[in-house]
Amino acid sequence: MRKKERYDRIISIFEEIMPEPKTELHYDTPFHLLLAVILSAQCTDKRVNMVTPALFEAYPDPASLAAATEEEVFPYIKSVTFPNNKTRHLLKAARMLVDEFNSEMPSDIDNLMKLPGVGRKTANVMLAVVWGKAAMAVDTHVFRVCNRIGFTKDSPNPLTTEKELVKNIPEEKLAKAHHWLILHGRYVCTARNPKCGECVIADWCASHAGSLKA
Repeated sequence: MRKKERYDRIISIFEEIMPEPKTELHYDTPFHLLLAVILSAQCTDKRVNMVTPALFEAYPDPASLAAATEEEVFPYIKSVTFPNNKTRHLLKAARMLVDEFNSEMPSDIDNLMKLPGVGRKTANVMLAVVWGKAAMAVDTHVFRVCNRIGFTKDSPNPLTTEKELVKNIPEEKLAKAHHWLILHGRYVCTARNPKCGECVIADWCASHAGSLKA
């Protein structure tokens, strides 16, 4: 099967079954989404959604969080992974937003990546979710799924995967494709024991085709 055909068929199936995919992180403002995405690193969205309501209420904007201390913030997020580092990242990001961006969320990848705790994946999530820009965030789910289904082949790192996806997925569908791939990896194409029998794209999946030939 040609790569373009695989991309076209899989994207069309996702588009049909999930026409309006959304992030599973709860948020009400771009600032709060940033906090949630930072907290979600190596942590489940379910856990993050459990701690963010109180955090958001206590710190509704960058200025309120920038004025806080680590001792004040830590109790709100102590149940997520790496709470000490994430506490520092949240505080430093809020202070940079206040000091360098007039408390406004940057809408470009370079300035987003200046914020402490914000790598390329987080920046792309912000671009895709907040502004609907043609950005592809590659997390562990996206990286795994793309190698399995044949969107990539033995991709060595997330950046290579990102570039391959941007090249092969129509620009206007990139923001949604980010969600399609994450949700597929989270609930169907799981790291262990993927649910191939329930998979709507199995007929177009490179790994599934290979298993049938084995």
